[in-house]
Amino acid sequence: MIWRSMGESILLSLFLFGTVVYVLNYYGYIRPFTDWKEGITISLLLIGIVAVLGGAYGYWSSSRTKRRLEMLQDAMLHLEKGNLSKLVPDLGQDEIGRIGEQLGRISTRWEEQVSSLQRLSTNNAELAEKARLSAVVEERQRLARELHDAVSQQLFAISMTATAVGRTLDKDFERAKRQIALIEEMSSVAQSEMRALLLHLRPVHLEGKRLSQGLMDLLQELQAKVPIDIAWDMDDGIRLPKGIEDHLFRIVQEALSNTLRHSKANQMELKLHRPLDSVRLSIRDNGVGFELDETKHASYGIQSMKERVNEIGGSIQFVTAPGKGTRIEIRVPILTEEGGETSDGDNQSPIGG
Repeated sequence: MIWRSMGESILLSLFLFGTVVYVLNYYGYIRPFTDWKEGITISLLLIGIVAVLGGAYGYWSSSRTKRRLEMLQDAMLHLEKGNLSKLVPDLGQDEIGRIGEQLGRISTRWEEQVSSLQRLSTNNAELAEKARLSAVVEERQRLARELHDAVSQQLFAISMTATAVGRTLDKDFERAKRQIALIEEMSSVAQSEMRALLLHLRPVHLEGKRLSQGLMDLLQELQAKVPIDIAWDMDDGIRLPKGIEDHLFRIVQEALSNTLRHSKANQMELKLHRPLDSVRLSIRDNGVGFELDETKHASYGIQSMKERVNEIGGSIQFVTAPGKGTRIEIRVPILTEEGGETSDGDNQSPIGG
């Protein structure tokens, strides 16, 4: 840049010098040289002086411009690296100076945007933490209500019936036998309620596990604690967005809890597959079934499952009737490949069936 500027300045200086000499000679202000040697010497001397002055000016001007451009480039590099504390210096009042002022305004605007994004990120983290704590408190309150409404009432009834057995055992043996049978039935119901509540005490999220692995662990744990045959058929390679996996996991928890509480089933089957652009979840038991009416929606957790399916844009269908068992069919469309590629192989692991 410097050499080019010096060359341009020298050429411009020589051009202006030649123009001035021509004009002065044209109007007779320059006398002819008496000696050609003297003329050549003076001409070369003047040309040399003009060339040196032009080169010096070109060097000074280009050095000043280069220094200002380097300062501007340095500020841009710091801005590119995210160092917003680097201030753009005053570069004068010309075009370079105005570019520097614009860059300074861009830097200030960028710093404001970054500060706003960081505040937003902090607020989101705080809201997420509050939502998590709120969910924990709400879940504890719900479990406390269910313990009071279901298990504690069953235990109180068992206690009262046991007291009555002690009083009637000698007087009416047949009545005492019926009371003992009632105690056994109430104990079984209370045990089912406790198992269902313990199922809800599992983590709300999958804790880094894949959905298939989390469901498999859940089913194996349930099968070890409850006298029920459980079979599952799942695509082990399914990868889904985290939000969808968490909702499906909670839906399965809710369905299993309802089965333990209400269905009196001794067989259960779960299927999880991903055909093309959707994921399909099927849960079936051979229990007593129920009537699909508004009164049953709350007691069987149907509304809760519907809300979760709606939140992930899916559809849910209940197929049931008294004495015919219950089947829940869920389909969720997958619009992105965020969850990864689908595995072609199935991992079929029936247990106890």
